[in-house]
Amino acid sequence: MLLLVGTFRLPAHRLDAARPVMSRMVAASREEDGCVDYVYAEDLFAPGLIHVRELWCDRAALNRHFASDHLRDWRASWSELGIGHRDLRLYEVGEPVST
Repeated sequence: MLLLVGTFRLPAHRLDAARPVMSRMVAASREEDGCVDYVYAEDLFAPGLIHVRELWCDRAALNRHFASDHLRDWRASWSELGIGHRDLRLYEVGEPVST
């Protein structure tokens, strides 16, 4: 499995405009074959900082995601929304463990 985690930033005053765009991105990504989990979360203490967590079953699924129309549309919105610094890291992980 592949775990992608990180953050991106946008101006705090653009959060209201960004929420529906982010919601469409998350919903479409969650519907993709091979997507195990896909989350964007606002940081409680740093306005405009969005945390990202994605879990994919394999590289093929992630590559399909990278080629998807909704990812292309998401990236096209970055300039208008003021999305700037991105710090995303990809890790290979094992299967989730139940506790």
